[in-house]
Amino acid sequence: MNTERMLEEIREANLTYLMLAQNLIRQDRAQALYRLGLSEEVADVIGALSAGQILKIAASNLLMCAMRFNDDLVWNLLTGHSRQEEGNSGAAGMHAAILMAGRVAQPA
Repeated sequence: MNTERMLEEIREANLTYLMLAQNLIRQDRAQALYRLGLSEEVADVIGALSAGQILKIAASNLLMCAMRFNDDLVWNLLTGHSRQEEGNSGAAGMHAAILMAGRVAQPA
């Protein structure tokens, strides 16, 4: 993939993410905070953006969203590679959701 195509994909991801985030925030703020891992302050900013501001921010070559977790435990639970949860993908997914919920809006 060439650099220009990669930057275009980042801009598209930014636009999609910001539009999704704003819609979720406006429809169900509590659910948006949980699902997106946003702080109240960030939700306030995103919820108040105009369409023009969203387009301007999305045009950045920096990805606006980030992975919410960075440890093996959650990744193993999500991918089904956890020894503790073998044979029970439902429990593994629930365990991962509980761990992620405890990390909502915590700095990386």
